Amino acid sequence: MADLKRTVLYDLHIELGGKMVPFAGYEMPVQYPMGVMKEHLHTRAAAGLFDVSHMGQILMSAKSGAVEDAALALEKLVPVDILGLKEGRQRYALFTNDEGGILDDLMVANRGDHLFLVVNAACKDQDFAHLKAHLGDTCDLGMVTDRALLALQGPAAEAALARLVPDAVDLKFMDVAIRQWDTAELWISRSGYTGEDGFEISVPEKFAVSFARALLAMEEVAPIGLGARDSLRLEAGMCLYGHDIDTTTSPVEGNVTWAIQKARRAGGAREGGFPGAARILKELAEGPARRRVGLRPEGRAPMREGTEVFASAEGGAAIGAITSGGFGPSIEAPMAMACLPADLSEGTVVYGEVRGKRLPAVISPMPFQPNQYKR
Repeated sequence: MADLKRTVLYDLHIELGGKMVPFAGYEMPVQYPMGVMKEHLHTRAAAGLFDVSHMGQILMSAKSGAVEDAALALEKLVPVDILGLKEGRQRYALFTNDEGGILDDLMVANRGDHLFLVVNAACKDQDFAHLKAHLGDTCDLGMVTDRALLALQGPAAEAALARLVPDAVDLKFMDVAIRQWDTAELWISRSGYTGEDGFEISVPEKFAVSFARALLAMEEVAPIGLGARDSLRLEAGMCLYGHDIDTTTSPVEGNVTWAIQKARRAGGAREGGFPGAARILKELAEGPARRRVGLRPEGRAPMREGTEVFASAEGGAAIGAITSGGFGPSIEAPMAMACLPADLSEGTVVYGEVRGKRLPAVISPMPFQPNQYKR
């Protein structure tokens, strides 16, 4: 662990009894004394506080000063309608490569005169280099290094945050805003990675511990680790980069085509123009050979990442593999995602090989647990 980075909240995690593990180059809490199962259920029932300060925060503005120019520049790297993103709103996006694979997934917010990007921890340095290499001539880019990032998630998140930031209640799902707490400027988005209502809050590092303590002092707020973060996002049907999607997966194969707006599709106002457009537009029109799907294993045994999937209980070669899998505390059953032939429909039974036995699983719709966003 000696060469791992630590977030500004590291000492607080230790104080709270966090079990620290290596993750994306950082020492991060996988769980607290409450345990993964109870942390997961607490987030669904009340409010959970997550340290996501390891994520990358990037500011992007056009040298011309026009946010529209920054949006058009970013559209050269993502198959997403950034120009149509209104001020005070954010959306999910994907960096694609020339082969149509996914380099990373990210969030993009329009903050009026510039864009604010949040990228995955393991990819942040390469994402920043990618942006500089392709857009450095027309855009100013800065990696934010003096702010923590907290996620407050769950049905009680609004009431908890409102005690500190009363006008946070005015935000709807995927709204972004700058608000004040004490003398700190908070960058808030109403979004998250759990399927629950909640917020992601960028806070100056010098205020991060006191802000986290103010939230944790509330009865309904508990600290939540990476273990429950993973089971919550899996129940919500959300991808984990490097597992469910990666450089070998197109957005169509990854089943995230909802993120590609009409303006960037065939016949749209700004059709194509992003890396891998030929493959991605072709797959949108004709369908992919394989696709990310949800699986509900029968019985109680989870099917973990890497489990091979077969079309029949006996014989034949594997038709795909589990990309994420585990037990869903809220649905009280195992759940998984897999990359399988795209012609298999929901309700089809396939077989995952667990400890030498092929066990049945049903291709199922996602999310496994209904989302609870405030729209």
